[in-house]
Amino acid sequence: MRRRTPSRRSPKTHSLGPVQSYQVDALTNEAKGVARLAGKVTFIDGALPGEIVEAQVFKEGRRFDEANLVQITQPSPYRVTPECVHFSKCGGCSFQHLAEPQQFEAKKNWLEGQLRNVASKVNIEYLADAPTKYRRRARISIQSHKESFQMGFRGKASKNIIQIDQCIVLTEKLQMVYAELKVSLAGSSLVHQLGHIELLEDAKGAAVVFRLTDVISDDLKAHWQVWAGEQDVALYWQQPGESKAAVEDGALRHYELDGLTFNYHPQDFIQVNEMMNQKMVAQAMAWLEPNDNDVVLDLFCGVGNFSLPLAKRAKQVVGIEVQENMVEAGRKNAQLNQLDNITFLAADLTQSDSVNLSKIDVTKVLLDPPRAGALEFLDSIVKIKPMQILYVSCSASTLARDAEYLVAKGYKVLRVSLMEMFPQTSHVETMMLLQKKK
Repeated sequence: MRRRTPSRRSPKTHSLGPVQSYQVDALTNEAKGVARLAGKVTFIDGALPGEIVEAQVFKEGRRFDEANLVQITQPSPYRVTPECVHFSKCGGCSFQHLAEPQQFEAKKNWLEGQLRNVASKVNIEYLADAPTKYRRRARISIQSHKESFQMGFRGKASKNIIQIDQCIVLTEKLQMVYAELKVSLAGSSLVHQLGHIELLEDAKGAAVVFRLTDVISDDLKAHWQVWAGEQDVALYWQQPGESKAAVEDGALRHYELDGLTFNYHPQDFIQVNEMMNQKMVAQAMAWLEPNDNDVVLDLFCGVGNFSLPLAKRAKQVVGIEVQENMVEAGRKNAQLNQLDNITFLAADLTQSDSVNLSKIDVTKVLLDPPRAGALEFLDSIVKIKPMQILYVSCSASTLARDAEYLVAKGYKVLRVSLMEMFPQTSHVETMMLLQKKK
């Protein structure tokens, strides 16, 4: 009879305990200070390594406690004043109180810890760009109460909406659009029919997507179309019950990359940091070195962000993506850019047998999976024996797990890069190059 695994207990919320002094030793991947008191770990939001702080436990668990920062007795020399006035409440940029070089060091230390079993002797490279004004798309939350409304982002560890006046990581144009939108919505009945708002900027300019929770009148819609014209932004409407806004081909968005044009639906995934996307793709091409003898498999390819640059250099490219609409967009983008050596396929890559790769003479693989990683499909990759695998990851923990599997199957890690895709946040984006051992 199998023993039942006991369920993990979540830390219990207690009434606030006494204020105590802590020596902070490290940072978690969520930018919380790590301290120990009487041998027990305590996580303190807002505390930095090297600091002595006073904090008050509000959650107590068997393995660790969580505490609120009360006072900084001895500050870190690397503590800086956050540029954003909403830093203490907003759940977005959790690293703004730490100097930029130390933000990288904290992320690097955490990444090294995650990859210690596969890349302990590999020097972690660094790819970065502007620390603010980089975000070209954002989802804005709305909450209306009779005559008032709130507009902004979710709070720290909360579902509450924090009223935001300005967001320093948005592009300059989107900051202007946000400010105008906030003023105009304050006097409009539209707020009562909005679920959320999406802001977007690309080569075509700025855009706003309104997700409606109820049908609105033609007059109200016409009023906002006039507003959009005055602000020089494109306006899209996602109607109640629709999974996406209905957008005709002529109204699609586009961005430029590597001398190529990429059309996409305004609600399709694209990298939010334009300059880092440029650098990331350039680095991928430099590391993978596709040439006219290579057949490259691009997994989780989206609308072709990597596939098309690969096709400019390789003999053949096969891009695979689960969403049919993005596969179709990839095909149209290949035609738009006159690339006839690329094939796009729709398949669910969380299923190991979703696509037969045995008839494709693949030499190299690029994969850019979601946070859950690509473990289910790795065996299919190993079976076709590519010489190199370039793994782009938004989750270091699943990258470490997947890399361990590939190393066990005969690959070695050649290079690792920490890519600062989301400055001022604790998020870590990683690129890893693996090569098959001879």
